[in-house]
Amino acid sequence: MIEQGQAAPGGWSIRHRLLAIALLPMLVILPLLLGATMWRWNSKFDAALISKVNGDLTIAHQYLTQLLVNTGDHITALGDSIPFAESLESADPESVAGLLSDTAMKRNLDFLYLADGDGRLLAAAEGRGPPLTDVAEPVFASARNGTPRTAIDVLASGQLAAIDPALAERAAFSLIPTPNAAPKSTAESTSGMVVHSASPVALPDGRRGVLVGGVLLNRNLDFIDTINDLVYQEASLPEGSRGTATLFLDDVRVSTNVRLFEGSRALGTRVSDVVRATVLGEGRTWLDRAFVVNDWYISAYEPIVDSHGERVGMLYVGFLESPFRQSKLATLVAVCAAFLAVTVFSIPLFLRWAGSIFRPLEKIVETIGAVENGDMGARTGTRPANDEIGRVATHLDGLLDRIEQRDAELRAFNEELNDRVEARTSELQATNKQLEEMTRQLVMSEKLAAIGEITASVAHEINNPIAVIQGNLEVLRAIIGDRAKDAETELRLIDEQTDRVSQIVTRLLQFARPDEYSGSEASSLPGEAVKSCMPLIRHLLNKNEISFDFEDRASFQVAIGRTELQQVLINLMVNAIHAMPEGGRLTVLVQDCRLAERDGVEITVSDTGAGIQAAELQRIFDPFYTTKKGKGTGLGLSITQMLVVRQGGTISVESEPGHGARFVIRLPTV
Repeated sequence: MIEQGQAAPGGWSIRHRLLAIALLPMLVILPLLLGATMWRWNSKFDAALISKVNGDLTIAHQYLTQLLVNTGDHITALGDSIPFAESLESADPESVAGLLSDTAMKRNLDFLYLADGDGRLLAAAEGRGPPLTDVAEPVFASARNGTPRTAIDVLASGQLAAIDPALAERAAFSLIPTPNAAPKSTAESTSGMVVHSASPVALPDGRRGVLVGGVLLNRNLDFIDTINDLVYQEASLPEGSRGTATLFLDDVRVSTNVRLFEGSRALGTRVSDVVRATVLGEGRTWLDRAFVVNDWYISAYEPIVDSHGERVGMLYVGFLESPFRQSKLATLVAVCAAFLAVTVFSIPLFLRWAGSIFRPLEKIVETIGAVENGDMGARTGTRPANDEIGRVATHLDGLLDRIEQRDAELRAFNEELNDRVEARTSELQATNKQLEEMTRQLVMSEKLAAIGEITASVAHEINNPIAVIQGNLEVLRAIIGDRAKDAETELRLIDEQTDRVSQIVTRLLQFARPDEYSGSEASSLPGEAVKSCMPLIRHLLNKNEISFDFEDRASFQVAIGRTELQQVLINLMVNAIHAMPEGGRLTVLVQDCRLAERDGVEITVSDTGAGIQAAELQRIFDPFYTTKKGKGTGLGLSITQMLVVRQGGTISVESEPGHGARFVIRLPTV
């Protein structure tokens, strides 16, 4: 006889098997699903952090690029200025040196000097010694050949000391032992990383001279703190985290806001060996967690290349990882605690409910055991229904019916529970995807809005000095009276150039805030729109050595505002320029065409760049899809398509890898 609660010989009892089947979804399957969900959430969380630090690095890179552009523009503007030309014509070295000194002070340049084409010093800012000029150095050689150039270069201690001993002293660092850094034989770093710019100038004797200037980045805390303030504005990181930015010369921190300890910056510390090997050794951008001085940070490093094309340093931004790690850990602990609490409270309740199924089953086992022990009265089907055997058979049949009913209810409950879990999991996954997409779009929108505001602000700021120049020019004419005729050519050039700057500023404002400047225009001449875009992209064409061909055969106005058409054309032309980093040809053709039942104008923008892959052509107009590997927002072509289609036009693209791309816009006429 098998007693109550005992297992059958050779295996588990039915009671244990049913309990295992009933508890399997709660104790095994549900934890697995929960673990998979948390693993995916953790991966997405880490990916979001990497995406943020990548965006932060983009902002820092743009600021560094702008610093180079501004330095080059200042030096070129000085070389083209009338006071500089007058100083050279006066043949007074002290006058030239005084002008160089004033400019160096106003533009925060650490050195500024004039040399002839052979590198001989002609004049330098006051308080500066003669530089050690290498005429074969790329920046100087480019300017000597007539092309201004600005780059980041590394100057040795002797070169810095020849310019100004204070610069050599400022550039020197004693290396501080840093965990995880590569072994190094030297105990100090004496070289200086500088923004190095040179521009050609015409000397009075007809020779070509070179105007050279630059900014030392070692211990340039204003520069690195400005990057940090731009990237990590107030409330951009959770409480407890902090953003940092650093400029490296080789693997040594020469300008940073990373703290070695409270009140002391980590100048002279070094980057970890694995980061150095990836960024400086392989030339790849590092986007991952990294050990920075004394803690782990979510970090982004990109190589800095000098005028020789060699990797000489790194630009870094990052933020403290521990607050995010603690947040993830707290979330995981909370989810696990909630699951354990639900399990602890639900299993006893479930066992109590299951007891109503197991007790009848155990009674059947007792009845069968009584029959096996010789209780012949327990036999079924041989006696009348009202005797003891009949009552046992009827009771057994009833028990079997109840077991079947309970089993069906259990299975239905199990299926319902699984359906609810799957439905809830699907809802959570869908909600997470929506939140991720909304967050990404919000970040992109905020960055684009900030860029628009900065562009408009800079444009407004430029208008003020333009107005002062134009006003003072009129006053100057009035003061000198008839003598103005002697300088009429120079005064006219000033008028033309200030008017040109004013036009560029106006178009920048129109592009940054089209709603404020579009007015009521509903049509435009496409040829004029193309011409008005040129001041905004001419520097990009010159920088990339791209030739520009434009032909206007159109005779109609198109049904789109000039501002919107400018935005469409600039998006397409800038994309074409980016596709030709080594130079090429940009062609714009405007001609009449025939649409479905009306006249139209066809605008073709083609380039000789690398072309577009076939798989990318299918998604090129999708919002936030970009082929620029983290350097674009993915909104340009989407906005372009929206503006064209909204006016009843069409836009298409043809491209083969290695054979450039051709965008065709067809717009209806007015």
